Amino acid sequence: MRYPLVIFDFDGTLADSFPFFMEAQHALAQRHGFKAIPEDRVDDMRRLSTRELLREFEFSRWKLPIVAADFVRSMRAAPPVPLFPGVAETLRHLREGGARLAILTSNSADNVRRVLDAELLEAIERVDGGAHMLGKHRRIARMLRQARTDASQAIYIGDQVSDGEAARRAGVAFGAVGWGYAHPDTLRAAGAEEFFDSMGELRRLV
Repeated sequence: MRYPLVIFDFDGTLADSFPFFMEAQHALAQRHGFKAIPEDRVDDMRRLSTRELLREFEFSRWKLPIVAADFVRSMRAAPPVPLFPGVAETLRHLREGGARLAILTSNSADNVRRVLDAELLEAIERVDGGAHMLGKHRRIARMLRQARTDASQAIYIGDQVSDGEAARRAGVAFGAVGWGYAHPDTLRAAGAEEFFDSMGELRRLV
């Protein structure tokens, strides 16, 4: 097995939360003083890296933790977002194939647990929430220490350029998914070690 430890991002990777994000971001923009993303700019937005997005929409980096916390609260107050089709079957396949599974997200661990049912949570060894969007590498490194796993034996699966940057800084492989927040072309250009066009393709990890 190439990657005995598979760490997943949550939003846009396992959970189909982009529609909720697009709805919530207008209220967040008003409260925190940044430009909302117009509906006709969504495709353009998906082609930008995280840092390019911050510049494009006049979003100060120091506001990230504040806005992220507000987003998490908004999601907690709403009905649970759905998982992408095939997530449950894919996670079970990986676990039964011997992979250790974990989730590392900027969302809260509580929101993750609201979406995953008890059976799926049993398959997940660790759920680490509240990571800074531009500081996930520190949490990945901590997760490796906790799992007593070398970086060469782990992969971080995500849907944004910042996920790939975090993986590289932590020394683990990056697996990009083509169905999340960032456009597939942008993720391919970012140089992921693995690229998955469909949920079922994740099964090749075991």
